[in-house]
Amino acid sequence: HSALLGEFGGTDDDVLFSAALDANFELTMRFTAEFSIRPFLRARLAQTLQRLGQRVDDPNPHIRRLISEGTRPRLPWATHLQAVRTDPTLTLPLLTALRDDPDRYVTRSVANHLGDLGKDHPGLLLETCRVWLDELGGPSSAAAKERRWLIRHALRHPAKKGLPAALALRRQAA
Repeated sequence: HSALLGEFGGTDDDVLFSAALDANFELTMRFTAEFSIRPFLRARLAQTLQRLGQRVDDPNPHIRRLISEGTRPRLPWATHLQAVRTDPTLTLPLLTALRDDPDRYVTRSVANHLGDLGKDHPGLLLETCRVWLDELGGPSSAAAKERRWLIRHALRHPAKKGLPAALALRRQAA
């Protein structure tokens, strides 16, 4: 079982750690591995984030999604990643690298992850969305339309609560 790789097969030994992470990358191409990557994040956060960062340009969308989904601080039905809830800047570089991914499967995960960060750090969510929206400028390409969708999706929870800044950003992203 993939979760055993993280719990028992590689968090203490460098060689096993690397091999077990590689196994997670292989597994996620066949079925999701966002739950089995979490023990690596808890045991070796910096090393795991570094390895994930090396794969943001992977040709396989399942691996790119694993990078965002597996590091979500409030992944449903999983233990929360307290380190990321405390310091959301840990995963923000990964989200930034994946924000214009060509696959909606990946960008939906980025939006959900950003929304999770906003539950603990609403100012960071609003500022990130504002920056990502401002970066678009000029005419609207297909990639720009997708990023606008991502921003609207990331802001859906604070917008439902009526937060004026979230509502305004969602309107700007329309």
